Amino acid sequence: MSNSMGFSTYLDIRDTRENEMNLIKLDHQKLNHLHERLMRETVNLSIKRMITEYGPSPFPFCFFVMGSAGRSEQGVWSDQDHGIVYGNTSNEAKDYFLRLGKEISDGLHQTGYQYCDGDVMASNPLWCKPIEEWTNQIDTWIKEASWESIRYLLIFIDGRPLVGEAVFMKQIKLYAIESIHKNQLLSRLLNNTLHIKKGVGILGQLLAETHGPHSGALNLKERALFPYVNGIRLLAIRDKLTETSTLSRLRSLSGRTLSEQDKRLYEQQFLKLLSFRLALADHSNYDSGHYVTIDHLTKNQKAELKEIIKDGAHLFQSIRKIVEKEASNEDK
Repeated sequence: MSNSMGFSTYLDIRDTRENEMNLIKLDHQKLNHLHERLMRETVNLSIKRMITEYGPSPFPFCFFVMGSAGRSEQGVWSDQDHGIVYGNTSNEAKDYFLRLGKEISDGLHQTGYQYCDGDVMASNPLWCKPIEEWTNQIDTWIKEASWESIRYLLIFIDGRPLVGEAVFMKQIKLYAIESIHKNQLLSRLLNNTLHIKKGVGILGQLLAETHGPHSGALNLKERALFPYVNGIRLLAIRDKLTETSTLSRLRSLSGRTLSEQDKRLYEQQFLKLLSFRLALADHSNYDSGHYVTIDHLTKNQKAELKEIIKDGAHLFQSIRKIVEKEASNEDK
């Protein structure tokens, strides 16, 4: 990771993004390193602006990213998913860090990262809390165990520290994982991610969207990526892993969960899938970056994509059996 270049405006960072993006947009690793650097520069600039206007941070804090940024799996375009955890429960701290969260959200928007439609951002009090309130929030989500609460819990599990006191984020994340095990919630997490859209039909054809602006295109995010991302996340929670990227989680899984041969296969297929997305999707905007037009694919590309999707579906079904079997044994 390069050192801070000391940008003076968000538009300067945006210009750097536009200049460098075209050079590396087909390389998943380099692309995500660029996103990492740009987001870190944006947050650091936001902190400088807060210091100028309101003074230095009154208490230590950690700014963390979630979603595809948390998993280091961003495409060319990416929206915002982030939060803040800080070390004091005073109103002074709450006011300061909510202001900082808004400054960061607005800064990232100017830099080229669109606002999160679901408001999963540090400008929202739900995602900007002191450590004590974060642990209470985890308890509340687990106690409620509603579809929305479980969704928020899964979003949080993908979080990783970007700027500040990384130990704060790690502490809450470990608490969340231990609480999931203590309350035997793994099967509830599974149920929340069960609805995976099929990518290959019974006749072996790739399944395109049938209406809307992406009619005739395959949704790679929902039909191809989700089975790998959601399934491997479940296994990582089961093994009490704190890694966030799908690949690092897969590599760290215990042998009792997946064989080394299976891990190599799924790693290979997931890497191919990430490359497919960068090489074949329409990157004119955030939404279109998840779609590939089926008619534009070669015969070999279609065949390879079908195998990737089938392997992802098989992986998810295998994980489903593992989780359901263990949940059944716990109930006995």
